[in-house]
Amino acid sequence: MKHLRLFVAMVAASLLASPAAAYWEYGHQTVAAIAWANITPHARAEIRRLLLVQAQLDTPSCPVRTIKEASVWPDCIKPLKDQDGKPRFGYAYSWHYQNVDICQPFRLPPACDSGDCVSAQIPRQLAVLKDKRNSAKDRLTALAFLVHFVGDLHQPLHAGDKGDKGGNDTRVDYGAYTTPRLNLHSIWDGLLAERAISTPPSMVRRYPAADAKRESAGGVVAWSRENWAIAKRAYAAAMGGDACRPTPAHMAMDEATIEAMAPVEREQIKRGGLRLAKLLNQAFRG
Repeated sequence: MKHLRLFVAMVAASLLASPAAAYWEYGHQTVAAIAWANITPHARAEIRRLLLVQAQLDTPSCPVRTIKEASVWPDCIKPLKDQDGKPRFGYAYSWHYQNVDICQPFRLPPACDSGDCVSAQIPRQLAVLKDKRNSAKDRLTALAFLVHFVGDLHQPLHAGDKGDKGGNDTRVDYGAYTTPRLNLHSIWDGLLAERAISTPPSMVRRYPAADAKRESAGGVVAWSRENWAIAKRAYAAAMGGDACRPTPAHMAMDEATIEAMAPVEREQIKRGGLRLAKLLNQAFRG
């Protein structure tokens, strides 16, 4: 019954998600927690100082008192309106993802040229965060976006798709759970992420320096390509092997497929955390 209640709550959350929505809180907060455990003491102290000005963001319903709260702030603020009833942060809606066709050679979309995709925003927010000439408010905003977007990029359905809004339009059953509301994106956002993260041992720990260096190698384009390739694996797993054949109206991930894909998602969450740690250490290099 406990697992059934958890599932119902997560499906209810999925109904609120837009095509650009990101990991549910568990995924983002785990990426942030891994990063926090692997940054330098200097970087940790600088982040704590920035968090002290969180009231300046004027988003009381979306606090940023910790790095874990910062990790979900860019999703939390999506519904906020200005005094004219318009979205306060509507300009950032497209920053959470990049629809790269998994059935074509890898190429970042034209939207990235203007900054309107996740891989373009990671270096942009990092640059704002690094520059101490910027206001504390602007740097804290950049910190929250950076923490969140690194998490987004490492949810593979934010890095690759098949003309279906990153799997949002692709109905998939998850083991014994069958509902018209469940789709490939929501599975990787929530149900599979929950399985991956909650499997012992804990992912949140200090990793050996050599492991962190290996896992965080490369940059945003390489990480985009990696997650795009994993997105193709995600489609193939749900479609019985051929990701690029016509998408059926209804697919299923059986228990064997779930068991095979959970470690894949777990690895990307770990990489996301260690790569975020690398960027935060760069931003606050003492």
